Amino acid sequence: MLPTIQWQGNQIRMIDQRRLPARIQWYTCKGYRDVVSAIEKMVIRGAPAIGVAAAMGLALGAASIKTDNYGDFRRRFSHMAKRIAYARPTAVNLRWAVDRMSALVDSLNDHPVLEIKRILRRESEEILKQDIDINKEIGKIGQTLIHEKARILTHCNAGALATVGYGTALGVIRAAHAARKRVEVLADETRPWLQGLRLTSFELMEDGIPVQVIVDNAAGSFMRRKMVDMVITGADRIAANGDVANKIGTYQVAVLAKENRVPFYVAAPLSTIDTEIPKGDIIPVEERPPQEITRLGRQMIGPPGVKVLNPAFDITPARYITAIITEKGIIKPPYLAEIRRLLKATGKTW
Repeated sequence: MLPTIQWQGNQIRMIDQRRLPARIQWYTCKGYRDVVSAIEKMVIRGAPAIGVAAAMGLALGAASIKTDNYGDFRRRFSHMAKRIAYARPTAVNLRWAVDRMSALVDSLNDHPVLEIKRILRRESEEILKQDIDINKEIGKIGQTLIHEKARILTHCNAGALATVGYGTALGVIRAAHAARKRVEVLADETRPWLQGLRLTSFELMEDGIPVQVIVDNAAGSFMRRKMVDMVITGADRIAANGDVANKIGTYQVAVLAKENRVPFYVAAPLSTIDTEIPKGDIIPVEERPPQEITRLGRQMIGPPGVKVLNPAFDITPARYITAIITEKGIIKPPYLAEIRRLLKATGKTW
């Protein structure tokens, strides 16, 4: 797979995911506002990927600040950080990356501004590298849950395109495939952006992993017919009690999996866990523009003036989740206690 996002000199370029799979087109960001626009308009999407984009966007924005005064630099950097943090409200990785870069600036208050800019650039490169390493570790750990032969259902796209180059849910599937396990994938189409049809199937076909696309409302039928051995999805935010925010439609897949006794796994880095959110109902859910529903490309497919509700995400309660796969281990119920234990064991703050 091509890299989802990368530095190109003093600019950032990313694959325009709105154009896939018809063509590979690069979107170039010359300033931090371009990065904000790319996140808002779905040029780049997926919680880990937009977290990396946020860090890179802040490094890019910092480089453009023309001052040698730390206080002035910090004020202008904070304005940029706030703008990027609100580009999309649900995925916590975005805020995590902004907080990490902001804390770094705070710790460098006795350094020359030019040096701070260089350090921010290096930090963004490190976050990009860490994303790939973390996803490969998630894959390595998660593939132990997959039998030698398995048909796996996944929803939305939690692959290389949702990260920097390997994937969370698809990273687990890739690792199982690399271990010569006979995996087959059923990919929900994932309305309204069709990430399952356009992106997940594209990635898996590129890797030679067997994949078939089904419409979103067919998942229950395939489970009932014993044609699904497990479900693996990604996550945009995980509450402290294990409730998961993910692409709209995930909740109904999880309920159907529970009804049909199909294991439902969530693969996500520890940075996706938001310990400040005690339960999923508090997670802010982004409402997207109505034309995403009423139009297919430029073609109007609904009656003019029809009212639309278009939440981008839903909340899956922890009771429907069999386990959460992270780079530091597999978390099983009771989630509140186990999340706390794992974060403390790895030196994360609670």
